[in-house]
Amino acid sequence: MTTVVADTGDFERMQAYQPQDATTNPSLILKAAQQANYQDLVNQVKATHPGMSSVDLVDYILVAFGLEILKIVPGRVSTEVDARLSFDTNATVAKAKHLIALYESYGIDRQRILIKLAGTWEGIEAAKELELEGIHCNMTLLFSLVQAAACGAVNAKLISPFVGRITDWYKAKLGSTWNDIDNGGANDPGVTSVKRIFYYYKKFGIATEIMGASFRNTSQILELAGCDLLTISPELLSELQVSQAVIDQKLNPNNAASALAMENIKPLKLDESNFRLQLNNDAMATEKLAEGIRNFCFDTEKLEALLSK
Repeated sequence: MTTVVADTGDFERMQAYQPQDATTNPSLILKAAQQANYQDLVNQVKATHPGMSSVDLVDYILVAFGLEILKIVPGRVSTEVDARLSFDTNATVAKAKHLIALYESYGIDRQRILIKLAGTWEGIEAAKELELEGIHCNMTLLFSLVQAAACGAVNAKLISPFVGRITDWYKAKLGSTWNDIDNGGANDPGVTSVKRIFYYYKKFGIATEIMGASFRNTSQILELAGCDLLTISPELLSELQVSQAVIDQKLNPNNAASALAMENIKPLKLDESNFRLQLNNDAMATEKLAEGIRNFCFDTEKLEALLSK
């Protein structure tokens, strides 16, 4: 039904689950780089590039972890561009090309790499340019149909709509009125957001792959069975691996027309001002996008500090 992707920088743990692909981000790489079993890898990168600034070393650390992951997964690894470039199209393109060049210097085909970019207007414009050069992009920090539609319009290879973070926002907003029965399962706001994007893409023939991400529990994962891909943490992969529950396909492209007919959704035409206005008017997506970029910036700075020691 769905391609399983490991959501971790801890490549030793992912071997047990035999995922097709793997995704990383600055937070996951920071977490892995602090573990004792990866100190040799970190030290080797530093020793290979003596005198290099910690800012520049981050790229080499990201690629080093990516190279190890590619020894385990048969498919692709996603490597993220510095989140501090999320509002600079030209700098994002340059950084993406640099990361691809590093992978290619080790003999890795660029088809096995997905460059992760934030779902800002600038990030989407960067993806448009990169895809034309055969550098495939994974659009991350995606919380809305508006972002998804814009990514599809530029033929981004893949999007990663975040499930759990959407749910977190609505849970905090509703406070004591949140009810796990009424707001969980098929009614989970993160789940319904991804379903909407899935059916939008399938109805309007958008080839961009959809990979649900940021899960809080296995229920969210099972409710999206049938999605193109799902990227799952080792903790939740472990729960799924021992489960004997029957899995039903919840998402089916053949149901796209009828699913969207109920909402009367039409293709979105988005220029820059339209995109910014519609995103601005979605409080959840605006807040979670900003928060996600901030947190990835913080963790990138922490990784730089770790490397400078």
